[in-house]
Amino acid sequence: MTRIFRYLGVAGLIAGLASFAGAASMTMNGMISDSACGTSHAKMMQEHKEAKMTDRDCTLACVKGGGKFVFVSGGKVYNISNQNLAALTEHAGETVSLTGDVTGDTIAVSTVAASSKKK
Repeated sequence: MTRIFRYLGVAGLIAGLASFAGAASMTMNGMISDSACGTSHAKMMQEHKEAKMTDRDCTLACVKGGGKFVFVSGGKVYNISNQNLAALTEHAGETVSLTGDVTGDTIAVSTVAASSKKK
């Protein structure tokens, strides 16, 4: 009987630790964009030629209009779970170095810094 409880305890411990292994913290270079434009603002800017918007202007306008901030790195678009992070607005439309916990296609951003690398 004690042996069964021991095995159940070990199995519970392993299952608990495995749940923490889902998110991997990493640093990537890419661009803070928005969910409407994703990897490129060209189509949206073409539709609004008269506005003469920059990538930053487009990102902020799309987010204000109901879109969400996303992070684009290596052609992949990551959803950002913590949308209220001030650094997202500060670096909207810019190429940045971003650190956060990645789970699938979602990232919980911890830091955003201006990148010396251009896209």
